[in-house]
Parts: sequence; C-alpha cells; structure tokens
Amino acid sequence: MNRTVRIGQLYRDLARDMRERDRRLRVMSIGDDGRADCFVEHDLDGTTGKTVKIQVRALAYPGKFELLEEASNSPTDPRFGVLVAAITAVHRPAATPLDYARAAWDAMDLGDTADRDAP
Repeated sequence: MNRTVRIGQLYRDLARDMRERDRRLRVMSIGDDGRADCFVEHDLDGTTGKTVKIQVRALAYPGKFELLEEASNSPTDPRFGVLVAAITAVHRPAATPLDYARAAWDAMDLGDTADRDAP
C-alpha cells in the first residue's frame, strides 16, 4: 500500500546503508518530474542541512521510507532549516544544552545582545 507524499512530511530512509545513519528527510517541494526536494534534517554521517532529490514514488512506499511526521506538524518558518543545521553541527555525545543554545544563537545571527541588556 502506497501513501500520498505531501510537502512538509518527514521521512526516515530505510535503505540498508542509511539505517545506521538514521537519515531523516523533510519534503520541501514536489516537482513535475516526479522528484521531491528533501531537506536532510538528521544524518549521523554528516549530510544534515543539505538538500537531496528523491523519487516521490519511493517516498510513498513504506518499505523504503518510514513516515515519521505528517505535514501539519512541520515548521513553516524558513529559519527552521538553518537551526537544524546549526544544532547538528555541534551534536556529539558530550554536547551540553549551552552548546546547542550558542549554535542556535549564532545561526540566527543575533549578535552579542546580552551585553546590551546587562546593568
């Protein structure tokens, strides 16, 4: 049984060489050529933050891709991808919440506003 592929859905790649990498793809657009532009939200092999093209019919087949999240739950803010890439760049076993916060702060180019508010 195939499912309908929609913009915003999140999939886990079930290919044999991708399972250990835990590669997750968010559908960003679907082209007339039958391919979807997918943003790599998570990949333990380091391709997070990149865009890849995947055949829509492959995404629709549950044996190839596991649907993790429906489109209605996906973020619509374009900065989402920037944040995911920044957080992934610092992700490691010893990462602290401060590491993630700094990565997000820098990715949003918020500058050094903390000093401005200090007494």
